[in-house]
Amino acid sequence: MIVDTNALSAFADGSSRAIAVLESVSEVLVPVIVLGEFRYGIMHSRRRREYETWLEQYLPAFRVLEITAETALEYAQLRSELRHLGSPIPANDIWIGALCRQHDLPLLSRDAHFDHVKRLRRQTW
Repeated sequence: MIVDTNALSAFADGSSRAIAVLESVSEVLVPVIVLGEFRYGIMHSRRRREYETWLEQYLPAFRVLEITAETALEYAQLRSELRHLGSPIPANDIWIGALCRQHDLPLLSRDAHFDHVKRLRRQTW
């Protein structure tokens, strides 16, 4: 399962519901974009040390998804689809959606705008 930034944050904050979902899957995949957003949030958090320690502990258990040429093609197709539908979503989320479609994996996220993305299965907690 691929995680969005809000799911990774919920996991780091100890949300029992988010943790239960993530413990039920065989692998947790973190897009490099999500890792960047999460690290940015850490930099501006009052709980910076706590989150850095958490990330240091858990990051080795996750697989980080990189952007590839195949991802770029999926990104372009998805962005074009959303433009045609008149349903834009944030640019970083288009990359995340492209990774979900590329790897044919569900996304754990509370962001309902992902529901506009064809061939993407969103799960929440």
